[in-house]
Amino acid sequence: MIVDQDETARWQVCLCLFCGLPAAGKTTLVQALSKYTALRGWKTLPLIYDEFIPPEAFGEVPMDSVSHPLQTQTKWKHYRQDILSGLGQFLQDPLQEPSCQGRYQGVWSHLCMTLQKQHSPTISPLPFPSQNKLLLLLDDNFYYQSMRYEVYQLARKYAIGFCQVYLQCPSELCVSRNNNRAVPLSEQVILDMVKRMEPPNPLKNSWEQNSLTLSSYEEFTNHDLQNLTNLISYAFDNPVSPLEDDNEKRETDRNSCAKSVLHQTDQACRRLVSQAMRTAKDFVIQGRTVTAVTGYTGYPTANFIYL
Repeated sequence: MIVDQDETARWQVCLCLFCGLPAAGKTTLVQALSKYTALRGWKTLPLIYDEFIPPEAFGEVPMDSVSHPLQTQTKWKHYRQDILSGLGQFLQDPLQEPSCQGRYQGVWSHLCMTLQKQHSPTISPLPFPSQNKLLLLLDDNFYYQSMRYEVYQLARKYAIGFCQVYLQCPSELCVSRNNNRAVPLSEQVILDMVKRMEPPNPLKNSWEQNSLTLSSYEEFTNHDLQNLTNLISYAFDNPVSPLEDDNEKRETDRNSCAKSVLHQTDQACRRLVSQAMRTAKDFVIQGRTVTAVTGYTGYPTANFIYL
């Protein structure tokens, strides 16, 4: 939950990411969902990555690393990190104006301005009561599992809702749609991404449980939007639990384990001594030999163990 200090109300926040091939219909679905959820009184903030990552960002630059001075990485990765940083700053307080200049200020300012516009009085009455729900729609390819996990980590950090939507679309159709764009990608980019695409796998990754796969072969229907709204509503009501600091618990467990090992060792030593005494009584006649064996039982346990 995030506190809206101006209105002294508690916000329910959810991060919903959309992944899939280029031209699979992610932006189209985000726009349709924004209108659909607005009727429910939700504040919906689309965050379309393409608007913050320029084409030149895909060029390679040297890594600033002493251990790997010859390695390079694309600026695209830097831009993605900046978007996540701006999103994180916004989640700290959605109604706070950006207070510093930085590479991620553009994302932060965009989200704040979009939210402020939605705070203006509504002209027509809503069919649903107004709710303090803030929905952020992240529109990107997110073709690697690791990319989506970074967003999940943000949700866990701020204890907010998280869900994801995978748009399933034939690559041939994506290529055809892409060719109709004003600035199309090269066909090879889409074909390469087909090979890299890692769809959500809830059976393998527990953090991907709140996932929905939609076919974008045809136009989206109200049924699709309702199913997606149900997924998001569940994420609102079941926010991600924050990662707890369990150092104290682990220390207690280690101490308990150490005591258990010490106790088991003590019991094993006692059994060995008892067996030695029985053997001595059976095969040694002289009383002093038995006495020598039994004398070991008088040693303190700790001293005996560390001899």
